[in-house]
Amino acid sequence: MTKSLGLRLSLSLSAAILLLALVAGAISFTTAYVQAHALQDDVLHEVAALLDQGLMRPGPVRLQDGNEETRIIVQPLTAAAPAPGTAQDIDAGAPLPLPPTLPDGLHTIEAGGETFRLLIHRLPDGRRIAIAQETGLRDMIARDGALRTVAPLLGLIPILLLLVVRLVRRMFRPIARLAAAIDQRSEQDQTPLDLTGLPVEIRPFVVAINRLLERTAQAMAEQRRFVADAAHELRSPLTALSLQAERLAEAEMPQTARDRLIPLRRGIERSRVLMDQLLTLARLRAEPAPPCAAPPPEAEAVSALWVYRRVLEDLLPLAERKEIDIGITGGHDALLAAPAVDLLTLVKNLVDNAIRHTPPRGRIDLSVTLDDPARQAVLRIDDSGPGIPPDQRERVFAPFHRGAPGGETGAGLGLAIVRAIAERNGASLSLDYADPSIPRGLTVRVRLPLA
Repeated sequence: MTKSLGLRLSLSLSAAILLLALVAGAISFTTAYVQAHALQDDVLHEVAALLDQGLMRPGPVRLQDGNEETRIIVQPLTAAAPAPGTAQDIDAGAPLPLPPTLPDGLHTIEAGGETFRLLIHRLPDGRRIAIAQETGLRDMIARDGALRTVAPLLGLIPILLLLVVRLVRRMFRPIARLAAAIDQRSEQDQTPLDLTGLPVEIRPFVVAINRLLERTAQAMAEQRRFVADAAHELRSPLTALSLQAERLAEAEMPQTARDRLIPLRRGIERSRVLMDQLLTLARLRAEPAPPCAAPPPEAEAVSALWVYRRVLEDLLPLAERKEIDIGITGGHDALLAAPAVDLLTLVKNLVDNAIRHTPPRGRIDLSVTLDDPARQAVLRIDDSGPGIPPDQRERVFAPFHRGAPGGETGAGLGLAIVRAIAERNGASLSLDYADPSIPRGLTVRVRLPLA
């Protein structure tokens, strides 16, 4: 409750309305009480005027209409005060116990457990008359006036509370939409937030977020440039080392030196591949992701089988070295809406990863299926390797993550590049066991939009 701004605002406004109703009731009660007090005094003075004019007899009399609180008692002041009586005695007609020493004018007395408003009046012949009425009438008029003021406000509090809650929710709706839009963004989307429809009080906060996004985008761009520049600067020396190692292999040397040269050349080749992958990953992350999972503007119609054949031409020597049966199955084709370079890089990394983790004399199948209702093509790559457990399938897409031992060691960037290309081209990736009953093998499905 203390963390909800809308609830706190609703309760605060409701408490303010309730306090306002109580204050209005107190003011109304006080005003009505004073007016009723003056009205009662006026009634007593009017009765005294009737006595002065001889329109009423000055002897003991009770004027009432069936309500004890509205009765008026008229009794002469005697030399000796009547004995005090109870409320029942007074109701039965017993005189009020009034001392004869009371001065002329208005008084408030207690008699028989009741409070009376009293007027001591002197008649023209010199006699003194007491005119009294219970103050309960005055209190009743004051209570009724206050209740008539407070009751409508108390009755409107639930309605006002609902209106306040609805109004608060409506006021915070743009903020909720903004939060949903931010939550749906990818980590690479650094575009400023839209200020349209936001309250003035929230705009400085959103403007500050936009400035933070701008600074974050600049920092990320500098980091990507550093990685790309570092990889580019390292590519030239590695290429030179590779050429020098090739020339050294052609020279005459002892067999021991030649045996040591072989792992040196492999290390140089792995470093060169790592540099190429770093450059590719930096380039992909430097390019903004398209909105709404749409293909990039440079997308073209590319044949899936053409991509497969080009990749097999490059990687077939690696598969033959491990005697892996690799090929295209199904014979179906599809025109994909994506840049050819991206598709070649994506499929090449997936097939290279499959070759590395498939044991010798294993099998790798490449196929294409169509999903006409969704206007998508599914590129499927199956291998007979160890597969990936379900709890590891998200982690394998992290940069520099290497799989379980058993296959050839890579740089750990292949699947990170695959995910970056998929996000850039509005594609989705899914991993599963090729044979869930064992479980063993890996099936990679890439869903891409059709051209």
